[in-house]
Amino acid sequence: MFGKFASLHEAYGRVRQAGADPFGVAFDEVVSPTTARIGGRDILLLGTNNYLGLTFAPEAIAAASDALHRYGTGTTGSRIANGTYAGHAELERRVARFLGRRDAMVFTTGHQANLGILATLAGREDHLLLDADSHASIYDGARLGSASVTRFRHNDPGDLARRLRVLADKPGDRLIVVEGLYSMLGDVAPLREIAAIKRETGAYLLVDEAHSLGVLGERGRGLIEAAGVHDDVDFVVGTFSKSLGSIGGFCASDHAGFDLLRLAARSYMFTASLPPSVVASVMTGFDLIDQRPQLRAQLSANAARLHAALAASGFRLGPSVSPIVSVRLRDPALAVTFWNRLLSAGIYVNLALPPATPEGESLLRSSVSAAHSFAELDRAAAIITAIGQELGIAGPQAAAAESYVSAAD
Repeated sequence: MFGKFASLHEAYGRVRQAGADPFGVAFDEVVSPTTARIGGRDILLLGTNNYLGLTFAPEAIAAASDALHRYGTGTTGSRIANGTYAGHAELERRVARFLGRRDAMVFTTGHQANLGILATLAGREDHLLLDADSHASIYDGARLGSASVTRFRHNDPGDLARRLRVLADKPGDRLIVVEGLYSMLGDVAPLREIAAIKRETGAYLLVDEAHSLGVLGERGRGLIEAAGVHDDVDFVVGTFSKSLGSIGGFCASDHAGFDLLRLAARSYMFTASLPPSVVASVMTGFDLIDQRPQLRAQLSANAARLHAALAASGFRLGPSVSPIVSVRLRDPALAVTFWNRLLSAGIYVNLALPPATPEGESLLRSSVSAAHSFAELDRAAAIITAIGQELGIAGPQAAAAESYVSAAD
């Protein structure tokens, strides 16, 4: 049965032969939002999606601990059986209020939110129009459903409009799906332009704010708030596992029939609900987002600082300044070497390799936190630059570097 994975096995073997396993890193201890220990060594965490640094917020820990002792470790049931506690309903009201929506559903993970919503909303004669760089959970949700799927070029409203014109005479509804902040390169969707196309064509629009919730917008509501297109967006999907420092997913909407999805979305109906301790920590996280706008300000300053330092060193980065700062490389072997050198130097980043990356590039992906100090970011930038220079992909020689892999490595 495992013969079909032979090519994956070979590729994975080559990655592991280069040093540590980038896809199986085990932290002995996570000390803070920005530091951990691996093999007895101190590591700077620069790849955690912990954008606001809330994983160790004392208020969230206290709320989770209290709920754990009051309600136990889990619900042992789905939301349509015994798995809805008062806290789950309260969290849904909190999500809806935070986003300025009529209603919200909470899922056990963000992945399940996309699976359930996309597979359920779009029926057999309907059409899903997906940005080509959409997250795997969006593609998985599309595959689970029966709607026709059309991809349009990443962040290209013109291509989206052309694709919709082709579908103009076909029956069924059209649902456009984009992300607020794309997880690989940290670029944002041209949401105003996409919303205008949505209005002109009568389509529906879903925005996945997984990486932009708590990050973008005056109050941290995401790209929808930052772009000023609240009334043009029909469905908002997101996760609690990034800025809110926990786990879980949601979908919010103003549509009157939205509540019926609770009886149709299989990933909502047939999985155990969130433990009460998680619900409590997420509720507290929303309070902290409201109470501490300085976290977003610090996050923005930190993102700009790291992006500027790596750009000045000659690295190719994503097109936007955001908390996701990715060094772009064309050679996967070089990227694996670079990643191992960084870990040896005490810096943990994410390694992303084709085919899971835009344009088939390899990425050394950093995700900045509001909890990082300028000193930590400056040290990380200096180490990344020094190793990049040794490998020939930073400094004056950077332009010709990406086909270069040191024989010594």
